[in-house]
Amino acid sequence: MFEFLRRRKEGRSASGAPEAGRPAPGSSSSGDARSAAKARAGATDGTPARTGVDPDALLRRLEWTVVRRLDGMLQGDYRTLFRGHGFDLADLREYQPTDDVRFIDWNVTARLGVAHVREHQEDREVAVWMLLDLSGSVGFGSGGISKRMLAASLCAVMARLLTARGNRVGVRLLTDSASRIDVLMPRTGRPHLLHMIDRIVAAKARAADADETDLGRLLADAQRGITRRSSVFVLSDFISRPGWEQALGLLAQRHDVVAVRLFDPLEQQLPDLGLIALRDAETDELIWVDSGDASFRARFAQLADERERNLRVALARAGVDCLELSTDEDLGDSLSRFVRLRKRRAQLASGALPAQAHGSNR
Repeated sequence: MFEFLRRRKEGRSASGAPEAGRPAPGSSSSGDARSAAKARAGATDGTPARTGVDPDALLRRLEWTVVRRLDGMLQGDYRTLFRGHGFDLADLREYQPTDDVRFIDWNVTARLGVAHVREHQEDREVAVWMLLDLSGSVGFGSGGISKRMLAASLCAVMARLLTARGNRVGVRLLTDSASRIDVLMPRTGRPHLLHMIDRIVAAKARAADADETDLGRLLADAQRGITRRSSVFVLSDFISRPGWEQALGLLAQRHDVVAVRLFDPLEQQLPDLGLIALRDAETDELIWVDSGDASFRARFAQLADERERNLRVALARAGVDCLELSTDEDLGDSLSRFVRLRKRRAQLASGALPAQAHGSNR
């Protein structure tokens, strides 16, 4: 959200945190403080093109540290997420007035006396879309990695895993509100992966004087532009003007959507840094607050908790799973935990008992 600059007499800058009481601001700094923040947090002002990120080196590092761990977890458990016009029979159910009559199973209908239709597994080679919010607030990071680089790392890992199984991966980038959505069509192959990573880390962030982020515009564009049913990952800190909730729900009605929420620990708790300046990276608004005031920090924590609850309710109403990624947590650990939860949910939905339940019955 906000990057905090501790104003000392010697002019040194301090680490960042979000502003209290504001609905959805971003983080930024200016002048010498911006240069200091870059050196400390890896260019958190949303200009990764100057960080010297090598897409090939980033991908190779993630292949060793994250991809190998997840690939072992996913082996033998890769199943399509959709039912549709594939070749493998998935289920039989009673005919509904909205069903296509071409899928009626006449043999089953004759035996049971009630019209039944076939449901097939959708083709395994599906298109996967990464919808990235690269607004100014995503450039914030209080440690060695920003939310923006965390999003780039996740895209690299997921694209590497999915393309290895024949799936095509594409991206849609939301940057400056005045420009169109940047689209990279789904493809496979390592050159495409490297090009995708390069586009993400080099994309120009929103201008500091731009309007508040409109995540709903990215979701509405995806709903219009993604015609075939796909797997969709929405990567954002969800710091946006209201209205994106409905667009996310409409997108989830047609596609399998996973919301990836990016956050930094200092966006939840404001440290005691004395008198500090908070600058909004998206509107360039600057205010001064006294973080040494305990009541102010308590109010800040209360507002952060309230926003957390509202966000969780909005995602639940949209009917999407949520993967939470923190800048201070290992990416492999977060993804492993999420994969285990998805597997457990799939087992429960199919009527099977989780592995722990089987063991407890022996």
